[in-house]
Amino acid sequence: MTARPDGTDGGPSDPGEPIGDAGSGARPGSGPETGSGPGPGSRSGPGGRAPGAHAVGDSGGGALLVVGDVVTDVVARHRGPLASGTDTASVIRTLPGGAGANVACWAAHWGCADVRLLGRVGAESAAWHERELTACGVRPRLVVDPQATTGTVICLVDTGAAAERTFLTDSGASLRLDPGDWSDALLDGVGRLHLSGYLLFSESGRALVGTASAAARARGVPVSLDPASAGFLVDLGVDRFLSLVEGVDVLLPSRAEACLLTGLLDGAGAAAALSRLVPLVVSKEGADGALVARDGTVLVRVPAAPATPLDTTGAGDAFTGAFLAALLAGADAGAAAAEGCRAGARAVERVGGRPPARGDGAAATPYRAHAG
Repeated sequence: MTARPDGTDGGPSDPGEPIGDAGSGARPGSGPETGSGPGPGSRSGPGGRAPGAHAVGDSGGGALLVVGDVVTDVVARHRGPLASGTDTASVIRTLPGGAGANVACWAAHWGCADVRLLGRVGAESAAWHERELTACGVRPRLVVDPQATTGTVICLVDTGAAAERTFLTDSGASLRLDPGDWSDALLDGVGRLHLSGYLLFSESGRALVGTASAAARARGVPVSLDPASAGFLVDLGVDRFLSLVEGVDVLLPSRAEACLLTGLLDGAGAAAALSRLVPLVVSKEGADGALVARDGTVLVRVPAAPATPLDTTGAGDAFTGAFLAALLAGADAGAAAAEGCRAGARAVERVGGRPPARGDGAAATPYRAHAG
């Protein structure tokens, strides 16, 4: 549903019709039944699963609640260095994005039957973002900011072999999410709470992290967090970040973030060190797959799934969404990380950070969660 603080319900116009990507496929592990999802005001979970979504089983683990950023991505794909002071030929698309929103969409795509998202957007694109999230099987609760516009990220993607990307980020309304947007009722029926690390980069977001985490702990709901951005972590400070994530059950850093947080150069050593501070650490190692660490030891090394990268935007979000969906279905951490790598591989072969919407018909091999 879309929450409007001013009590109005007039729908904002679309920010230009986004141009979809015709390709589908996989991303290195960072990394519908046809029919519409619930309407904007619906409180019921989406029925069925998109064809092409991985079935993670009929989880008795409850819903996944994601709290985080919803932004508009402007993806500019170019080849080679940018030509300073003049033109660089590019293919440009406007797509829905945001780390929190992407995680929610991939969790739903990977078969999680009830995925909810709390975020804050501007009035100019609220209706568009709500439709896009609902089309992916997510139940959105979007607070419409009366002052700020929706965050925008310009993604510069070099179309060379690595498909590496650089972000120019205007977080906009997403950084204004605050404890006033929270209600403990959001946790009703929730089996896991996931927090986007971007929340930690504003005072109001940090306050919300504290409020939501405390409410989850009081109900025995495990909390996961993705550090989100090595660049922003430098500005926030490592010690401050580590103090803010005390009580988090699962940390999902990239290798660069894990190394930054520990001061170590080795990804495995960094993951192991972090697991002395957080019960479960799952480090996303890109083309090298993923590491699962507990109690100061790397327990599992998961290889990346094969992929031909087109755009690495959102690979880590895809990993996180599939990983959490598998955990909710009863998979152990190693099996869940393998699902994360498969989702990351799918993501890199698409433009943008989202899976195909329901009805797009991307084929996938069903996964059945197992004990152990």
